[in-house]
Amino acid sequence: QVQLVESGGGLVQPGESLRVSCAASGSIFVIYAMGWYRQAPGKQRELVAIITSTGTTSYANSVKGRFTMSRGNAKNTVYLQMISLKPEDTAVYYCKMVINRPSDDYWGQGTQVTVSS
Repeated sequence: QVQLVESGGGLVQPGESLRVSCAASGSIFVIYAMGWYRQAPGKQRELVAIITSTGTTSYANSVKGRFTMSRGNAKNTVYLQMISLKPEDTAVYYCKMVINRPSDDYWGQGTQVTVSS
């Protein structure tokens, strides 16, 4: 069984930075892709950033230049470094990984990021 656990969320002021992490554990043989999503109250979940097995990353237009997604030295770990945070970045941030088979998606439980003065 595979599990994803996010950490690092919290309350910050506008303009500040925060890093959230996601670690996968269990029977992992290959990770096809990793992604960060977020869901704000009353809104649909949206893609924030994605990284493929070849290391290619892409970002939502709303976070380009401010968010950086990277994999850790332990390849089952992924980070989302967020700078110049805005109130509109407030959301629950979820990690998703495609593991072992291209059809198998796994989600973390989410971590709350709140940007407020």
